[in-house]
Amino acid sequence: MRDIRLLILILTLAVSNSARSQDSVSNSKIPLRYFETLSKKADGLEQKLDKKSEKVLARMQKTEARLKRKLTRIDSLAANSIFTDAESKYKQLEDKLKGSKALSQYIPRLDTLATSLKFFEQNPEWLTNVKDAKEKLGEASNKLKELQSKLQNAEDIKQFLRERREYLKQQLEKFGLAKDLKKLNKEVYYYSQQINEYKEILKDPKKIEKKAIELLSKTKLFQDFMKKNSMLASLFRMPGEPNDPNYQASLGGLQTRAQVNSLIQNQISAGGPGAQQAFQQNLQQAQSQLQQLKDKVNKWGGGSSGDIMPDGFKPNDQKTKSFLKRLELGTNIQSQRRSSFLPVTSDLGISLGYKLNDKSIIGLGASYKMGWGSGWNSIRITHQGIGIRSFIDWKLKGSFWISAGYEQNYRSIFRSIYQLRDQSAWQQSGLIGLSKVVSLKSKLFKKTKVQLLWDFLSYEQVPFTQPLIFRIGYGF
Repeated sequence: MRDIRLLILILTLAVSNSARSQDSVSNSKIPLRYFETLSKKADGLEQKLDKKSEKVLARMQKTEARLKRKLTRIDSLAANSIFTDAESKYKQLEDKLKGSKALSQYIPRLDTLATSLKFFEQNPEWLTNVKDAKEKLGEASNKLKELQSKLQNAEDIKQFLRERREYLKQQLEKFGLAKDLKKLNKEVYYYSQQINEYKEILKDPKKIEKKAIELLSKTKLFQDFMKKNSMLASLFRMPGEPNDPNYQASLGGLQTRAQVNSLIQNQISAGGPGAQQAFQQNLQQAQSQLQQLKDKVNKWGGGSSGDIMPDGFKPNDQKTKSFLKRLELGTNIQSQRRSSFLPVTSDLGISLGYKLNDKSIIGLGASYKMGWGSGWNSIRITHQGIGIRSFIDWKLKGSFWISAGYEQNYRSIFRSIYQLRDQSAWQQSGLIGLSKVVSLKSKLFKKTKVQLLWDFLSYEQVPFTQPLIFRIGYGF
């Protein structure tokens, strides 16, 4: 009997070691670049958070100083009373932001990344074949902890700004400074939206991140580790083993689905024949009201009811985006039939636009005029000229835009760059017209733009050119 028990024990250990070995198969596949990528991303976001937080606090202090000066001219005693503790409030916030602290807000992607690093720290055998893994893992862990601390600081700053806004609103509304208070609301709103934009970056994983997390997620060892060590698990016990004492304790006092269903059925039965229909109507009405509340929350604060916008204020969603994300690269083509002066030509253009807001874009561009010859029987590629462009687009309604621009075009054949120095050969074009923009689901192009433009300076050009221009463009 003892021999049988010993044999079972040996087999159990063998199976366990085999499973652990299978879980560890991926250790050679976890690249060092995973830790380097996390360190770089965390460091970049940390610097952006620091820069944005310092900027918004400096603006807020300047705004308060300006409000104090305005109020002093109206009521100096009130000004001294209202702003007497402003400096100490900002000093208290500065002290609060010092040091490292845990993040109280749950961010799913950040939780997954942080837990994966904890997993490697507690399972170093997974990294035995990775060079300098211990140092890079430690660096990535520290950077991620610093990022979590900075995100918590951002939440503290948001709360501080909201409290200062409410305090100043209560104190200053009676002095006719409502316009300045609206500026405070804008500062708080845009800061909150900017922090949300930084959090969105975490949701856009690099290829190396996706590969590493996918490899880890396939192993039961990591799955179990996530259930017990993630931030989500600390908030409430995730579904796990039914016999887990901690899991059972976390459900203590909570009603099960069966109990809730039974309670609903009992209430419906007691209500008579029309109770079922009345229940469904009330449920639909409740769902509709809940959706309206969700829409209102998203509209007035981007998911945060504390980010109140001033009356009549339309937020600029582009303002919180980085400079590169506000750039828009495009290309277009425009063909012109043969005239007595010019052969068949096509203008190949490229443009770079900058989104001022969701409804206006300004930009610069260039074009190359290529000649095709006089017809099908005489095709010959020639350099017919180049152009320099500037443009601005205003959104009219739906997918229609008003487009305008100013261009300089060199419409003569050239064989050398030095020929372009002749300023007398350049012609001016003033354009205005309509554009229709249609979104595309292509991997290369994001949208297509069809333009009909009127060149109101074409009548002064020699040789005469077509006043109406038709262009088709594509945006990347």
